[in-house]
Amino acid sequence: MTPATTRTRSAFLLLLLLALDALGVGGQSFYQNSMFDILEFLRRGQEQVDLEEQDNRSTFHSQYDFIVVGAGTAGCALAARLSENPQWRVLLLEAGGPENYAMDIPIAAHLLQLGEINWKYQTEPSQSYCLAMNNNRCNWPRGKVMGGSSVLNYMMYTRGNRRDYDRWAALGNPGWSYKDVLPYFKKYEGSSVPDAEEGLVGRRGPVKVSYSDTRTRIADAFVQASQAGGLPRGDYNGQSQIRVSYLQANIYNETRWSSNRAYLYPLKGKRSNLHIKKNALVTKVLIDPQTKSAYGVMVQVKGRGAQKILVRKEVILSAGAINTPQLLMLSGVGPGKHLRERGIKPLADLAVGYNLQDHIAPAISVLCNVSSLQIREMFGIEALGDFLGGRGVLRIPGGVEAISFYALDDSQNPDGWSDMEIFLVGGGLQTNLALRLALGLQPDLYENMFGDLERGNANGFMIFPMILRAKSRGRIKLRSRNPTDHPLIYANYFADPYDLNITVRGIQRAVSLLDQPAFRDIGAKLLDRRIPGCGKLRWRSWAYWACYARHFTFTIYHYSGTAKMGPRSDPSAVVDARLKVHGIANLRVVDASIMPHLVSGHPNGPVYLIAEKAADMIKEDHNFI
Repeated sequence: MTPATTRTRSAFLLLLLLALDALGVGGQSFYQNSMFDILEFLRRGQEQVDLEEQDNRSTFHSQYDFIVVGAGTAGCALAARLSENPQWRVLLLEAGGPENYAMDIPIAAHLLQLGEINWKYQTEPSQSYCLAMNNNRCNWPRGKVMGGSSVLNYMMYTRGNRRDYDRWAALGNPGWSYKDVLPYFKKYEGSSVPDAEEGLVGRRGPVKVSYSDTRTRIADAFVQASQAGGLPRGDYNGQSQIRVSYLQANIYNETRWSSNRAYLYPLKGKRSNLHIKKNALVTKVLIDPQTKSAYGVMVQVKGRGAQKILVRKEVILSAGAINTPQLLMLSGVGPGKHLRERGIKPLADLAVGYNLQDHIAPAISVLCNVSSLQIREMFGIEALGDFLGGRGVLRIPGGVEAISFYALDDSQNPDGWSDMEIFLVGGGLQTNLALRLALGLQPDLYENMFGDLERGNANGFMIFPMILRAKSRGRIKLRSRNPTDHPLIYANYFADPYDLNITVRGIQRAVSLLDQPAFRDIGAKLLDRRIPGCGKLRWRSWAYWACYARHFTFTIYHYSGTAKMGPRSDPSAVVDARLKVHGIANLRVVDASIMPHLVSGHPNGPVYLIAEKAADMIKEDHNFI
């Protein structure tokens, strides 16, 4: 973003807030003066702009020791750790632009999917899932900005289950058991969660974790209802995951705590050996066909055209589970037959793009007689004043307030391996136009189910039952040789019958919570509007909920597994346990692509773990530690 663009946007925001003030939209302010509140917001925003613009002062070199592709959750962390060696020159390349203060307002997560910082991927049309979405295609958001999807996500912080990592190790990946990775969790965590289990939590790391101080009565009812249903309340990131809790989130000082903010902001102006280039799309990894070793990248820099940048030691792909396999295949690393079909000569015949995994959650909609989160309450002076003071609805991460974990297939085990997560959003689809647009719901279906509720400002909330250990696998394929063409995404949700079965059981468990006294006290009532495509099925029957899940197949944005970690003897593996690409020297993958199995929770935290562990392995391999 140019200084002129920054000034223009700041002026627009100032005029907008002044208009709200003039119209009398608001109430209590931070400084007891709404004009001062506006100026304070702009001051904080300008501080962040100034930090981001420091990256533009670096001279772009033709060669680096390490090139990290993608400044997302993993890339920011990895670049920060590698540049701790002052003798290494590190380049971090990001296709998107700078993060800004408005992006870091926690409640605004859904709004960000509508703008330029989202790659705006979509799945291929299906007759088995995403049936309520436009053209039967689910939107798959991914962050195209400094911080990547840690700027676009809902800030929900979970580690997963300890058995997830033990399974990784058992698949032939030494060093990845829970015992091995626990020190890395504690290294990056900077948790202020008061009831976290002290022997397991990290308190001094760069990635902040906290509760939101603002909660609705609906969140209290969810926690109480879950406890009444048999779940203990406690730290779901502790020894046992089978818990209910208010959400632990990556927020701090009232703002989103992205990877960019956690790892790179503290380094601005202090690391001359770390160069960051924004608006730089890597189009190919350069690989010598004779030696089978990576020696650089081709990058398309906005306003400059294509450039070749060479590397002395390694190219590291941290572009995420969609972009990383796309870039590998464009570079000749992938399924040989598919690459030849696209006119690309294979250099390493590997199962790139296979093993695609995600978590989906067909949310149920509930009406109630207490105040829920309403978008009209989020854009006034009072909300801004609360935000500046570290409180208020703008601090609630994407509206998500509480979370619980169940082992439906092992329900008698208090320390089971969770297979279902249920979380609460303190507002409904009818209270938030942006969410409906982000999900890509068909307008006619939305009007049929929610239109009059929206016009009547009906209070309500959503409960999301999220399947954690799906057996179905999808695939990423190249659409063409053009690196700017989005790849083909085949989600293959519900391809394995188990996934639909446990999803329906998760919906039924979520609905059963409404019978608990805490929810009855707030007048909670399941929305009884039928999905048009399921109208002939008996209401609330197994068949109805199965049809419901095939329509409201809401992705929770946890794409992973497309460059699977495993030994060379595993035909589905792409990288080894040290994250080196099989058969190609000087090339690693460090992001969610490497997960053999998606963790039983939200993967943003585990991706920090992957980056921290990878940094140590790279330092070891190059004799720095």
